[in-house]
Amino acid sequence: MRKELPKTYEPQEAEGKIYQMWMDAHCFHAESNPEKKPFSIVMPPPNVTGQLHMGHAMDCTLQDILTRYKRMQGYETLWMPGVDHAGISTQVKVEEELRKNEGLSRHDLGREKFLERVWAWKNKYGARIVEQQKKMGVSCDWDRARFTMDEGLSRAVREVFVNLYEKDLIYKGSRIINWCPHCVTALSDAEVEYVDKPGHLWYIRYPLTDGSGDLVVATTRPETMMGDTGVAVNPEDERFKHLVGKTCILPIMNREIPIVADEYVELGFGTGAVKMTPAHDPNDFEVGLRHNLETIRVIDDNGVINENGGPYNGMDRYECRKAVVKDLEEQGFLVKTEDYSHNVGTCYRCKNDVEPLISAQWFVKMEPLAKEALRVVNDGEVRFIPERFSKTYTNWMENVHDWCISRQLWWGHQIPAWTCAECGHITVDRADPAKCAKCGSANIERDPDVLDTWFSSALWPFSTLGWPDKTPELDYFYPTSVLVTGYDIIFFWVARMIFSGCEQMKKYPFEKVLIHGLVRDDKGRKMSKSLGNGIDPLEIADKYGADALRFNLITGNSPGNDMRFYVEKCEAMRNFANKIWNASRFVMMNLTIDQVKLPAALELEDKWVLSKLNTLTKEVTENLDAYELGVASAKVYDFIWDTYCDWYIELTKSRMQGPGAENAQNVLCYVLIQLLKLLHPFMPFITEEIYQALPHGAGEDREFIMLSDWPVYSEAHAFPAEEAAMESIMDAIRAIRARRAEMNVPPSRKVQLTVATAQTDIFTAGAPFFRRLASASEVHVTAEAPAAQGMVEVITHAARVLMPLAELVDVQQELERIAKEKAKAEGHLKSIEAKLNNEAFTSKAPANIVQNQRDQAEKLRALIAQLERSEKEMRQ
Repeated sequence: MRKELPKTYEPQEAEGKIYQMWMDAHCFHAESNPEKKPFSIVMPPPNVTGQLHMGHAMDCTLQDILTRYKRMQGYETLWMPGVDHAGISTQVKVEEELRKNEGLSRHDLGREKFLERVWAWKNKYGARIVEQQKKMGVSCDWDRARFTMDEGLSRAVREVFVNLYEKDLIYKGSRIINWCPHCVTALSDAEVEYVDKPGHLWYIRYPLTDGSGDLVVATTRPETMMGDTGVAVNPEDERFKHLVGKTCILPIMNREIPIVADEYVELGFGTGAVKMTPAHDPNDFEVGLRHNLETIRVIDDNGVINENGGPYNGMDRYECRKAVVKDLEEQGFLVKTEDYSHNVGTCYRCKNDVEPLISAQWFVKMEPLAKEALRVVNDGEVRFIPERFSKTYTNWMENVHDWCISRQLWWGHQIPAWTCAECGHITVDRADPAKCAKCGSANIERDPDVLDTWFSSALWPFSTLGWPDKTPELDYFYPTSVLVTGYDIIFFWVARMIFSGCEQMKKYPFEKVLIHGLVRDDKGRKMSKSLGNGIDPLEIADKYGADALRFNLITGNSPGNDMRFYVEKCEAMRNFANKIWNASRFVMMNLTIDQVKLPAALELEDKWVLSKLNTLTKEVTENLDAYELGVASAKVYDFIWDTYCDWYIELTKSRMQGPGAENAQNVLCYVLIQLLKLLHPFMPFITEEIYQALPHGAGEDREFIMLSDWPVYSEAHAFPAEEAAMESIMDAIRAIRARRAEMNVPPSRKVQLTVATAQTDIFTAGAPFFRRLASASEVHVTAEAPAAQGMVEVITHAARVLMPLAELVDVQQELERIAKEKAKAEGHLKSIEAKLNNEAFTSKAPANIVQNQRDQAEKLRALIAQLERSEKEMRQ
């Protein structure tokens, strides 16, 4: 039974209703199905603290397009959703609430009570981002939604930790780590952002103990010098060979420290002598190990100088820097100071300077794990799109350091390691131990630290499918088909998922990695709170509809590249949605059929549109398979707007009623349904709403467009000759319209057309189209062109079309108009040329003003030439 569409499409009313309809019918659910090929995507889990931002909206849109496309192609399609516990950000948020509302710290509550508060916060606010994602139309299998700290995933995390520990791939050791004094936790290398900052290079004199002279060292960090335990020189440096093995005096601290020879010191660089602070620099730490140098830590976890800092104990690290420089100068040890810009490590979260500190932390040995993770990418088993990002990945993996995985937090997966107070042995087990595995003592204490959030995220592709259990879903959907993510987390997440999958599953976690860029503002700036240029995608979706937002994000977007977001473009996309709606309403208002079936007898314009649709289907499918989503969407947009709405509907209007009307209705409706299917992955809501109102084809028993069959190319619908013939007619119509517009001829004025062409049969068949679409009163088709006297002529590749000038315009009136416009243009040109011939103007005026005048003069000359041509034609 036919259903009428309302006069206007109201996305605010329709979208929620349609989404609930899909949910009620379990349209998003997937099961292992041996009758179908699997297609699976895991969603990059947003932070539980998060609110949907434009980056999420882009990520969701890309994944949903691929998911809907593959589902319509007949794959058993799983899009696995979930949320990340987001260690630091969640703990900080709850701590802030606790401090603000109750004046308490987490330590006042204790670990257990504090974690109860975090879980309560998660249960209250954790679903917020999920509901926001639903507003974007995401077709995830919500029945399978996971949380990185739910019971199953926590078991997977523990299994991996124990497994790697048993293989000696996880160890605890004192190493130089990246430490954020503001967040008071360790950071992995990937969590450090390097920023070029202005600073100074201080040259300091270290006197030789025997009084025979001194060594000069240069440093950017004098606040750490109280922890110096040696000075290193290159063993080949002739200037210092005689000093190796001797000692010098550490200024201010007046401590004797050794002079050692190490190839780490670059020959000929700087002063040739480098102070060694093993507790505060990773390179110095390695030199210290080789030469058995003492390790003295002088900065505490809060960035404050500790008791080893002598007179500076209790000072902030930057306050200490000033005090040390002042004392060095006063005591005669400061040789000189130079301005110096250098890369400073900053915390990715709070942007404060990171402090390299020696600390006992847990690490993953990366070198053994990196080998297979590199091989699967180098051998093409895992493919990055665009391919250039594989180089970003391999460069990082080839130079990767051991991964510091412990964090000094309470919220997260607590490290499953217990240290024995009696013998010092560390027990790591899959179940909580009651006693030491080595000596049997019950006096054991669990490590208070938690694992880096990325440790659990790294297991996401297989832990969400039930691992470590052997589940039907794991067998069927793993490895997943494609990962969609931004280039900014290749190190954080992509690399770690690949080596985790290779190690635990003995198989890479996904076959392809589709990388997208950042969504920037209309000026190309990164969206941020500090700039105040963030755009709320939910506000945009509420105003213009989620479909318009999605289509804005995808059109013109190409893999790996940043895009600029223009709010005005959402308005254009809403207009596009309205165009589709109005075209569909027109079709439906003229339908008398209850079932769609292509007729055996097809007119020229029918074969043209079906042939064009056939090509569109083939190209869009190829584009989507190649992950050219922006290209595919643009092709569908152009076809709907131009080919279908502006041409085909107009071409068939006269056939909609009367004899043969059913044929026209069937083709119109068939093409519309196929276009809605091609558009559906990009604009799911409006396409479903229209599809629900349309009659469907025989055997098309799918209740929802999202579960209907994706269109396929068919040789039976390839009509190259008819397509070319119709294009020839349309080219002539376009040319006639353009010429009439140039001459300001209103569409209501009908004129005779004479069409001279070698393709007389084609243009004779097209005569009705010229009458209806080119304002022709009569159409004469001839093989021989008549005399062009008194005629206006337009030429296309297939025809010459002549129109009597007198029927188009009042010649005398038009000549008067041309003369008036020409005189005005000549006067304006004369004025500009006078300026440009004045050297005082061209030499003193700003270059852009002068150029602007020259450009205007060129435009006026072109206009005068055009008017003169028109005048000549009028007088023929």
